[in-house]
Amino acid sequence: MGFSLRSFALRAVTLGIGLALAAPVAELNAASLLSPGPATLFRQSTEPFGLATSLLADGGLHDKWRGVQRQLADELVQLAICEGDRTGCASPEALRFLAIVDAGRARDGRARLGAINRAINLAIRPGNDLATYGEPDVWATPLATFARGSGDCEDYAIAKFVALRIAGVAPEDLRIVVMHDLIGGEDHAVMAARLDGRWLTLDNRRMAMIEDSDIRSFRPTFVIDQYGVSRYVDAPLVAEAAWRPAGRVH
Repeated sequence: MGFSLRSFALRAVTLGIGLALAAPVAELNAASLLSPGPATLFRQSTEPFGLATSLLADGGLHDKWRGVQRQLADELVQLAICEGDRTGCASPEALRFLAIVDAGRARDGRARLGAINRAINLAIRPGNDLATYGEPDVWATPLATFARGSGDCEDYAIAKFVALRIAGVAPEDLRIVVMHDLIGGEDHAVMAARLDGRWLTLDNRRMAMIEDSDIRSFRPTFVIDQYGVSRYVDAPLVAEAAWRPAGRVH
């Protein structure tokens, strides 16, 4: 697609810096959801769902995302090498991921978001972390997920986040949102992308992209962007259903 190794490497470094600023994706177990750590820097935002957020300074959420970031640094270098020499690329998962990025990069606007959403949904099988890793909640980087071929909802969301950034979507227009299912009682992570001032959710459970304003029976709890992980301060949907203890993200 006309990107040299040097230019892609520069993009990878830039993306890596941006991801390094994005403190934690949530460690979504009951303890972290109930005790996410001290919150600082209250900010009125234009976040998905139009609710105010409070940036988290540390805690389990921070630690979980930092672990993902450290692995992403190596993956971005591998992607840069494979972008520059695809015939010599030793990573089949990197080639599959780059093919999805290419398909998105060749489109604009909603078509770009839809192409990447659909391709990643089809590339990854729903999987159980406990069966795969022996742990209840593991957040994986894109190439690790593609190598395994399966993942939980957060793995889909992380892969879409990285693919959209490499494909050229501005970081301020990308979020990972964690929501609590008020009916099923589970936590669920989706990718959210802003287009023409509106937030579209890219969900592994459906191919169609749904606006945040059209989502029902979910209470947004955390949002992740290039600045870090924030907790939603307001949760008006909680009054619409009985509270259930937070579980693992699905």
